[in-house]
Formats: sequence, C-alpha cells, structure tokens
Amino acid sequence: MKSAHSADPEYRPIQVEQQSHRATDADDKALTIRGRSVGSIIWLKFKRNRLAVTALWCLIALYLFTLLSEFFAPYTLLETAKGLENHPPTPLSFIDSEGRFRLRPFVYGYTRTVDFETFRIHWERDSAQVFPIRLLVRGEQDYRLLGILPISGRTHLFGVEEGHVFLFGTDKWGRDVFSRVLYGGRISLTIGWAGVLISLLLGVVIGTVSGYFAGVVDHIVQRLIEVLMSVPSLPLWLLLSAALPKEWTPIQIYFGLVVILSFLGWTSLARVVRGMILAHRNSQYVLAARNVGARPMRIMAFHLVPNISSYLLVNLTLAIPGMIIAETSLSFLGLGIRPPMTSWGAMLREAQNLNNVINNPWYLVPALFVILAILAFNFVGDGLRDAADPFSHS
Repeated sequence: MKSAHSADPEYRPIQVEQQSHRATDADDKALTIRGRSVGSIIWLKFKRNRLAVTALWCLIALYLFTLLSEFFAPYTLLETAKGLENHPPTPLSFIDSEGRFRLRPFVYGYTRTVDFETFRIHWERDSAQVFPIRLLVRGEQDYRLLGILPISGRTHLFGVEEGHVFLFGTDKWGRDVFSRVLYGGRISLTIGWAGVLISLLLGVVIGTVSGYFAGVVDHIVQRLIEVLMSVPSLPLWLLLSAALPKEWTPIQIYFGLVVILSFLGWTSLARVVRGMILAHRNSQYVLAARNVGARPMRIMAFHLVPNISSYLLVNLTLAIPGMIIAETSLSFLGLGIRPPMTSWGAMLREAQNLNNVINNPWYLVPALFVILAILAFNFVGDGLRDAADPFSHS
C-alpha cells in the first residue's frame, strides 16, 4: 500500500533540492577552508569577532600614537609652562560663546585667581580668549622622533600659535598631561612585550626540555619551578627593584625592570608547555622522526613546538596585561621608571595624595589608559583563543 507522500509528485524533488542545498553549503564551506594555512583560518575566524577586532584597532592606535609621541604630542616630555601649574583641561570646542558654529576647533583661555581666605587657586574660562587649533604647528623645543631621528622643524601634529592647549590639563610642574601620557605609554606598552618575550623564550625552552626528556630531568625542573612559584611575586619584585643601583641611567633601569618582570613570568608557562609536550611526545609523527634518526633538538624545535604555536600566541597576548600592571605597580610605588623618563605608573604616583586627586582629578587620566590597554589585550587574547580552538563553530 502506497503512502500519501508517494502519490504526491512534488514531494521527492523538494527533498532532493533541500539535500542538495545543504550539500552545496557544506561544499562551499569546505572549499573556503581547503588550501588555506592554519594561520589564515585562525585569522578568518578572528575577524568574525567584532569585539576582538575593535580591541585590536584600539591597540594599533595606542601603539601608533605612543611610538610617534614626539609628533602627535603638542609639547615635549619636559616642556613646562610657567604660571600654569595644575591647569585644568582645555576641551576642544566648535561652538563659541555667541552660539556660532566654527569648522575649526578651538580652545578658550583661562584666568587664574587666588582665594586668599582658603589659599586655593581657581581657574575661570575667559570667553574673550579664543585660540584656534592648527595642524602641523612648530613647537618651541627640538625633539628626536622615536628618540633617534632629529626633527629640525620642531613640527607637531596639532597645537596653537598663541596661548596653550592642555587636553588633559597640566601637572604641578606645568607639564602637559596629554603629552606625557603619550610619552609614558611608550614605556608602559613596550616593557610588557619585552618582558613577555623573555618569559616566553624561557618557558618554552625549559618546559619543552622537561616534557620531552621526562624522568630525572623533569623532576629537577618541576621542583625548581615549585620553589620559584612559592615565593610571593610582589615582595620579590620590590626587593629586586630596590637593589638596582641609584647611579644607573634611565635606559639601564628600563632593561633592569624588563629582567625583573621576566624573572618569575616563565614558570606557569613552562608547566603548561611541559604538559602539552608530554601529551605529544609519543605521537606518531614524533616516533616517525625518531625512526629516521632525527635528533631530540630537531624534534622539539621543528615538530613539537610548532604544534603548540596557537596556544603560545594566545598566551602571549594574555600575559602582556600582567606585565603592564606589574610595571605600573612598581612605578607607582616609586621603584620603577625614574625621571626624566616617565610611564603611566610613574604619572599615577602623583595620585597617591588624596588632595591632588580631589583638586586635580585629571591626575587619574593615565589610569584610564592602563585600563583601556589591559581590556584591549584581554579581548584580543580571548578572540585569538576562540579562533585557535579547533572545536569552535564561529
């Protein structure tokens, strides 16, 4: 007895069409992946994460502005404005006091008054003083781009020909906070990369050797890691940072901090790498390499480590925020970067005084950049982790 579906002439073609449509989608998806490298597949999956891509563009902008801070900052690192100490921020305006819109942004001037009863300084905006913002303005002091290339024209991206422009106000010495944030970001953002790269090298080498040879070598390495991990990080960093000679130059102190921050950063990575190497050391491709006479160093460098490269990439992006926080903490406590160099943590040292924060809240601006950089690195790391996951369906 035939069913009602078999009597319907349109039933079977519709079913075939749906199956062929599904097969076509699967084939198209396979064709997009077929022939691509692992890195290109990870990049394609990463681009689908809008939050991670946005965070990546934020990091690119931060590094661009900080590395070329001499050009983007309207003032040099140590340039001071006498009589303008603790000046409030001068926000950009497009509408003047009469309500007219101007295409060229401008800033207002401020007048300084002193309350002799409380001896407090007050700043009042003067609508009569209008200073238009101009591009490619000549500065008052020479500078070197990236600290290397001399710029004879003293050209800055923007500025004013008369008056002053302080987007984030000034500090107690009359130095522009916005310019110093850009200069300080160069130290805070690059010291994380330098410290993480050293930790990554130590963690991968030691963890791979421990996992591949196992036995006595593994026991010795693991006991050493346990001893180092049992020491509290912050007191050890404080001890090593305080031991830096006072006569060292700022550059020497910078590299000294990199070594200090890398001293304990490799231990947790080495343990994870050791576990992953133990899981792969008896795989078929490793046994095949041994049978053809490959040496242990070649097996570790060309067979084992490349198979965990995706994890190492994710670990790299997620470890940098920890280094940034560590440098900020040391500089905040006065044991990090020393003048004339500066960093976000060194700038936040002025925020230790509660009166400074109450009277001059723009002292906390560097903390916003620390938070922005850390969140951006975490979002990028999460995006890379999801993209590198072979079981992810994104």
